[in-house]
Amino acid sequence: MARKQRTPRWLEAARRRGPETPAGPGADWLARALGRAGVMPRVEAEQAIRDGRVEVDGRVEREPFSPVGEGTRVRVDGVEHALSRQVRVLMFHKPAGPVVHGSDPEGVGTVFERLRAVLPPELQGFEWYAVGRLDRDTTGLLLFTNDERLVRHATAPETHLPKRYVARVEGQPTEAALARLREGLTLEDGPTRPAEAVLRAPDVVALTLTEGRHHQVKRMLAAVGHPVLTLHREAVGRVVLDVAEGAFRELTEVEVAQGLGFQPGAD
Repeated sequence: MARKQRTPRWLEAARRRGPETPAGPGADWLARALGRAGVMPRVEAEQAIRDGRVEVDGRVEREPFSPVGEGTRVRVDGVEHALSRQVRVLMFHKPAGPVVHGSDPEGVGTVFERLRAVLPPELQGFEWYAVGRLDRDTTGLLLFTNDERLVRHATAPETHLPKRYVARVEGQPTEAALARLREGLTLEDGPTRPAEAVLRAPDVVALTLTEGRHHQVKRMLAAVGHPVLTLHREAVGRVVLDVAEGAFRELTEVEVAQGLGFQPGAD
């Protein structure tokens, strides 16, 4: 029997409020809007709202999923904040070990913890979403954003945003093996799109994909007889990793628009 889909909490709250729910550009729910604007991360915002520390248009608001719009006046602890929707994107050089999850039962830590440990105070208040995932043992470029629209854009199958990986593999791939990767393979979950495959060293393959299935790089290379020993992502779109391991920097608007092909106003 199919599992019944649970109604999102924000939608339940919006239905309860009925016609008060805002429409049009800039509509959002309060806790998420505070995280997007860099006032405080969403979990902290939800607690602050329930504690009565947040006012919306002059009244105390205790519902985290209260709808807000671009013109809504919001105060936290008496201080007014603009609900800016500016898209912010961070490049982070993920080390091996931490997971791209909210928690790590093995105790190694998460990429969110590693990122926040190096962020300056002015970036600590944002709710940061990871753009896609990297395995625990995979290193390299991991993007973070305060805007879920960019996450959807970068990870949607129809976007075909290229991602370049460098893999050290068992054995020495032949030109025939590389040709199979370029033509596309059939894996257990169906055929892959053609990939760009270049040999950088006798046992090092640079593989560029325009789709993102679970463990796809590892499965493709294993399928041509060369299991992955180490894996590193060095580029997403036209954005190339250029910071040291464990470090970050913020992307420019040009990098977001041209490098990732994301136009906030078009969504």
